[in-house]
Amino acid sequence: MTAPETHLLIVDDDERIRTLLRRFLVRSGYFVTTARDAAHARRLLSGLDFDLIVLDVMMPGEDGFSLTRDLRRRNQTPILLLTAKGETGDRITGLESGADDYLAKPFEPRELLLRIAAILRRMPAVEARGPKYLSLGPLRYDAAKGELWEGETHIRLTGSEQTLMRRLAETPGEAVDRPTLIEVLGRDPDEGGENSERAIDVQMTRLRRKIERDPREPRYLQTVRGAGYMLVPD
Repeated sequence: MTAPETHLLIVDDDERIRTLLRRFLVRSGYFVTTARDAAHARRLLSGLDFDLIVLDVMMPGEDGFSLTRDLRRRNQTPILLLTAKGETGDRITGLESGADDYLAKPFEPRELLLRIAAILRRMPAVEARGPKYLSLGPLRYDAAKGELWEGETHIRLTGSEQTLMRRLAETPGEAVDRPTLIEVLGRDPDEGGENSERAIDVQMTRLRRKIERDPREPRYLQTVRGAGYMLVPD
């Protein structure tokens, strides 16, 4: 089982593949966010840090080679390229563009896990964004582990709650809008509309029940009118 704070970004234009990879990698212990194309990935990368990017090469619009080359100008997050192309020339192009490894489709899921683990072992440890610990009244949030504690009692968070808390804890005291939170959960904010935003509101209501003394008058998980949600620690 991998460390629970490891966050992967999966970029693939095929919704079925995105869903399958996300389910498999989540079961293997990773936090996973998905993007449908290069533009979607750029939006996520502008506001989130990832430990590794699994990137499909053959996508409409900007392909994986181009995105990799551009990211390497300012970002050292390791990249594993996926493609149906397995020819030597394509593997060389992928590595020359700055990718850390290259895996041709179709592949065995176990091999993908081994490739990811091998890349992560080679990377130096990086400090997480934001404070390591946040005090929320009688509660303590361990941002590195994504865990919420009240004294010696561990308060269980669902996978979605952990993901949302992790994003809010990266920028305490700053509002995070609903479209960003929808994307953090690996969903498309342009497709869900009001239903997706309502789903975020429901998740926040559940989080408040675990965090707030009075969820109807939140002290720590606040709604910022017109801007989204904000985590306000002590």
